[in-house]
Amino acid sequence: MKYEIVELPQMTFAGLTEVTSNSEPDMTQKIGRLWQKLGSVQAKFSCRTNQKAVGLYCDYGTPTEQDYTVLVGVQISNESALDAKEKGFAVKQIPNGKYAKFTVKGDVAKDVGKAWAAIWSIPLERTFTGDFEEYQEDCNGKTGTIFIYVAIK
Repeated sequence: MKYEIVELPQMTFAGLTEVTSNSEPDMTQKIGRLWQKLGSVQAKFSCRTNQKAVGLYCDYGTPTEQDYTVLVGVQISNESALDAKEKGFAVKQIPNGKYAKFTVKGDVAKDVGKAWAAIWSIPLERTFTGDFEEYQEDCNGKTGTIFIYVAIK
């Protein structure tokens, strides 16, 4: 799978979270429920910086503890973090740095999962500081363009 290396600034995200792992049998359903809930609370994100939705993977455990946090939400300004927390949303930041950027076009449910399976097989020097999917404005919930950013050294 092709990718490009990009430099990103520190970013702040707000949304709904779950802790899961790739070995959990209901991991896909947990993440799916977060996306469903996001639709009903999107109007509360008055502090969002754009109209894109994000799926952030962060707070990775150790190699023996594979748990991580999934945040489904939006990018917000750093100054809006307190407002988002007061509205009941989790707030997470990713550091500035290098990211491998992958582009996925097609079926959101099927093609994003296939892309991640391909990404896991690529020998990237990952930092595990935060990886995220950025759903572009052409996404309609079923199809569209998604950028996947994987933090690397």
